[in-house]
Amino acid sequence: MSDRTAQSPPGHTTEADGPVRPTTETTGGPVRRTADVTPPDSVVLRTGTLSWLLPRRSALAAALLLPLLVVLVALAVMASSTGMSLSQTLSGLLGTGDAGTVMIVREFRLPRIFTGLMVGAALGIAGCLTQTLAGNRLATPDLVGVNDGATAAVIAAAAGSTTGMVGDWWLGPIGAVLAAAIVVLCAGGAGSAGYRVLVTGIGVSTFIGAVSDLIMSRENDNTAGGVFLWTVGSLSGRDWGVGTPLAIVLLVLVPLALAAGHRLQLLRFDDDVAASLGVDLRRLRAGALALGVALAGTAVGVGGPIAFVALAAPVLAQRLAGPTRVPVIGSALNGAALIAAADALGRVAAPVELPVGVVTSVLGGPFLLWVLFRPDRATGKA
Repeated sequence: MSDRTAQSPPGHTTEADGPVRPTTETTGGPVRRTADVTPPDSVVLRTGTLSWLLPRRSALAAALLLPLLVVLVALAVMASSTGMSLSQTLSGLLGTGDAGTVMIVREFRLPRIFTGLMVGAALGIAGCLTQTLAGNRLATPDLVGVNDGATAAVIAAAAGSTTGMVGDWWLGPIGAVLAAAIVVLCAGGAGSAGYRVLVTGIGVSTFIGAVSDLIMSRENDNTAGGVFLWTVGSLSGRDWGVGTPLAIVLLVLVPLALAAGHRLQLLRFDDDVAASLGVDLRRLRAGALALGVALAGTAVGVGGPIAFVALAAPVLAQRLAGPTRVPVIGSALNGAALIAAADALGRVAAPVELPVGVVTSVLGGPFLLWVLFRPDRATGKA
């Protein structure tokens, strides 16, 4: 035992011993108390001079969601609307089957599933950010006009086309930004009350949807039929050419969303309290809104306006993580799981393949009623 350890006063706990506990120092000077400020649902991880605050409940929820996501991906790989058997699917996945089977599984199905996972993750995070900003579980990109703005931009780019192909995916974020700007201006700013953002967003969404319908009504049957399938939310035909740029975008935006989500926890306090803690509320809200709009617009540009994922994923993640957290990671995992499950179900639930947006809409209606009639655990309100 060293002299320094031996001379430590009674009740004193060093940093190496773990989190600082309430202590009283009686040697030299006035009595000083040091309290343990670690949240009860978290654990401190330390290595050298660095430390991390790990929320136990959120980490456990993510650990349970990951194997569930793996199972759903496996089911999505095996699900087939063409009558392909399990053995054929496995041979195509391993490259031991005939050329046609290998091409279907590796060149069509795997890129589609990979793209769907990223679309679901982007929608889940976008919904988490917008719900937290507005303080309302219904304030999601597909209900406040953002998704409709992205949809209108892609549809407008396809106007006059004779091939029935939709516009480039990067038009989605542009349309989403324009729609979000209109909603924020009409609502009186990004810091407006949640109900104002929601009501304004519904009005803007209705108007933009009418403009999209007007554009579609003036197109020929070939163009209208091709674009309509995309407007209900579809992953059909999505390949690595779309999935790779989407992955790059998420690699940039997701870490920023994680940082924003950590700061957004302070919005659960009063604005004055949050400002006293050194938070620039205007910059925080503007940055989080920009991230949510960019994620939603990118997801819609790639997969179309897939309904209810941005609503359901954060609500489920909040139930798992607890009311004191902004569950960015949980929302991403839930969103990816919902898309994978809906895509697999759409390929086996009917004689013909159902677009993923149709499946999420059918399942999302009852879920919306559950959200409306069940109080929010964070606020106690419906």
